Amino acid sequence: MRAFVWLAPLVMSACWHGSAVAQTSDAKAAMDRLAESMKPAAIEKALASVVKLKTIAAPNARSNATLGNQREGNGILLAPRLVLTIGYLIMEADEVEITDSKGRKLPGKVAGFDAQSGLGLVRLLAPAQGEVIALGDVTTLKAMDPVLAVGAHGNVSPAFVSSRREFTGGWEYLLEDAIFTVPPIADWGGAALIEPSGKLVGVGSLFVRDAAGNGSGLSGNMFVPIDLLKPILDELIANGKRSGAQRPWLGITTFEDEDGVNVSRLSKSGPGEMAGLERGDIVSAVGATPVKTLAEFYRAVWATGDAGVNVPLTVTRGKNELTVTVKSVDRASQFAARTSH
Repeated sequence: MRAFVWLAPLVMSACWHGSAVAQTSDAKAAMDRLAESMKPAAIEKALASVVKLKTIAAPNARSNATLGNQREGNGILLAPRLVLTIGYLIMEADEVEITDSKGRKLPGKVAGFDAQSGLGLVRLLAPAQGEVIALGDVTTLKAMDPVLAVGAHGNVSPAFVSSRREFTGGWEYLLEDAIFTVPPIADWGGAALIEPSGKLVGVGSLFVRDAAGNGSGLSGNMFVPIDLLKPILDELIANGKRSGAQRPWLGITTFEDEDGVNVSRLSKSGPGEMAGLERGDIVSAVGATPVKTLAEFYRAVWATGDAGVNVPLTVTRGKNELTVTVKSVDRASQFAARTSH
């Protein structure tokens, strides 16, 4: 019976978002499908699988410069002692605490991190009270499909998929087929994206200003597809990372514009800084491969070899063109060690 407490206002909200935010008959139809296809019992179970997550990063963590040392978001129960979340919340975390659906606060520790997908795992020191979520299939998820974005403590928002497309982040990050949704939710970090049957299809990552990808300016959120977790889940649980060779990491933040790939930030004492790269440099080639976009840049870097490979970059600095060779590393090797146990 408790499911119907939130079901009625949720359907009303879905209709409002479909007409007032998207202003399209397709959006209204998507929200109507959501209202018709929702399975209250399954969704109620999914709501109880989302936990609140708080972390404190190590004092010397590199990520503190951009993420801060205290971070909050959401996590999703894969097992009573195992929580899935977005990786930046737990990157270099010294202390981890979750609050489960019953309000119990439980300590945990980082169990796994995957820079390639951006996902992370937390191992709890005691079992959480709540429901374990089932993993869905995103291969058929497409634009205009209805979904629910779920945060901790019953924070649920109706939404629909606005696009499936490539996403590039300036921190050496690329997803081939990210999930974009509208309207935006405020508590997106680590939030669960669930289909009407209550299965998990994505993990909340970012707020974006163009969720449709067509320049419409319709803001929304980006979710990491859950299918990226499935082939590496056992490896993360067993080893804390995906098996095999790791991608080369340069320790730089970049953005693209009409000039090309611009270096906007360098990780302190990271590979890029140590090689002599500077803020304002414009990268035009990796080896013999010209690059104009972030996606071209990342793919060219990763194609040079595994972490540890020398990556030759052609760089424009002012009126000069020069070659800077960066000795890459495995990103995880640069993480600060835990100081608490």
